[in-house]
Amino acid sequence: MIPVTTGQISVLTICGPTGSGKTSFALSLAEKFPLEIISADSRQIYRRMDIGTAKATHQEQAVVPHHLIDLIEPDQNFSVAEFVDRARPLILEIVGRGKIPCIVGGTGLYIRALLGGLAQLPASNPALRKELHQRELTEGSGSLFRELQQVDPVSAASIHPNNIVRIVRALEVFAARGQKMSELKAEHRFAEQPYRVLKLAPDFSRDELYSRINYRSKEMLTAGLVKEVKGLVADFSFDLKALQTLGYREVVRYLKTAISAEQMLDDIQKYTRQYAKRQITWFKKEPGIIWVDSSMKSGKVIQSIENFLLY
Repeated sequence: MIPVTTGQISVLTICGPTGSGKTSFALSLAEKFPLEIISADSRQIYRRMDIGTAKATHQEQAVVPHHLIDLIEPDQNFSVAEFVDRARPLILEIVGRGKIPCIVGGTGLYIRALLGGLAQLPASNPALRKELHQRELTEGSGSLFRELQQVDPVSAASIHPNNIVRIVRALEVFAARGQKMSELKAEHRFAEQPYRVLKLAPDFSRDELYSRINYRSKEMLTAGLVKEVKGLVADFSFDLKALQTLGYREVVRYLKTAISAEQMLDDIQKYTRQYAKRQITWFKKEPGIIWVDSSMKSGKVIQSIENFLLY
């Protein structure tokens, strides 16, 4: 079934917390719809980080084309803007092949930026950024936040007073444009959006989700997560930034401090559950997400997708 042309491109999205089976959900839908998957996962972009990121297996990738995984080496940087720049042409290519673009992942900012767009903000100014950070040190903690409250109270209301990175960025934008970041973002919201989107998220009870996370954490270690981390440390170092991500950092701690394997597993499970809770909070606030039967077999899900594509 191919999306009907309406002036906007129809895009299916499978989002939600870690451990909720987004990949398996998408693969099951690919049995009924001609999907190609675009990963929206900020860790699956790294090569050689397969087990700890729950990357689709080679067999799964052979069944359904997967895009935007294994893009860069673990010591390289990648921004949300780069994700959007790569994903948008891919969507057009997939549609051109007569297939349905399916965004799959749990990095909420990637999904929001791709589907809602990024406001055209000025480029960073390293010299100004350094100056602002120095002012925070010189004038005292909270001084930049108080300044932001004066020049852009709307942005200040959405930023935690301790989030110095976002505070500096908002002040940087104001200095560069003479316009508030909140105003630039508001103007962007009125711009025409290129996509029609159906956003689905697998729905599990908290206990079910945590049980899945605990089991998957054990499976990752059984599959060789420690060996994967040792290989990365050997070729890079313990200081590799990518190793500070969930799952990997706990293995690093195990290798560096000789905590027990039991403690390592417990830490991975605990911090993954906490991360999933934060993801749920994020996605519950995102508009338009339909939380669907965790069995993935509901006829209502299939019907909803068919109705969406026929619109």
